[in-house]
Amino acid sequence: MGEAAGAVRPRAGRAERPAPEGFRYAPELVPREEEADLVERIRELPLKEFEFHGYLGKRRVVYFGWQYSYGDRTLNAAPEIPGFLVPLRERAAAFAGLAAEELVHAMATEYRPGTAIGWHRDKAAFGEVIGVSLHSACLFRLRRKTGVGKWERYSVLAEPRSAYLLRGAARSEWQHSIPAVAGLRYSVTFRSLADGAAAAGRGREKA
Repeated sequence: MGEAAGAVRPRAGRAERPAPEGFRYAPELVPREEEADLVERIRELPLKEFEFHGYLGKRRVVYFGWQYSYGDRTLNAAPEIPGFLVPLRERAAAFAGLAAEELVHAMATEYRPGTAIGWHRDKAAFGEVIGVSLHSACLFRLRRKTGVGKWERYSVLAEPRSAYLLRGAARSEWQHSIPAVAGLRYSVTFRSLADGAAAAGRGREKA
């Protein structure tokens, strides 16, 4: 499959400047021999185009545990995290120094060539964020505003089988984005719930 027009081919190496407080990156979190099986299992999931206020994005996603509704800005129950993602959740939790049970939300995403994600911060209903990159690399960018039209920036090459963590300032003060990917890529994102959301979530019954 050829590269998509406008796609950014990631370059090896990392920025020399210090990483944002609360950001961590771990190469090879997933053993190479497990990656192919994960990708095949993700491809079998009921992936659908990402929907945002009636707009359908190019990336395809599926949610587990909890799903954020952009229409009414609430968390809603989603199917349980499938068994094949449980070992990956345990690896992600160990990397972040969390109990696996704290990562109550999972999102699997497929990025076809040319797919990008614009600048954003994850919704406040969620707490810490761990993303696992599969099948191909992407450039993971972060920025924080320092003045009118001025930004502090940091980027890292998120290689296949690697993981990143967003907590603290990296989670609450910095935005992140991914430019258009050159090749087919998959990711699994695990999130804990923010304190208030967790309290509300305990009062819900999952379907």
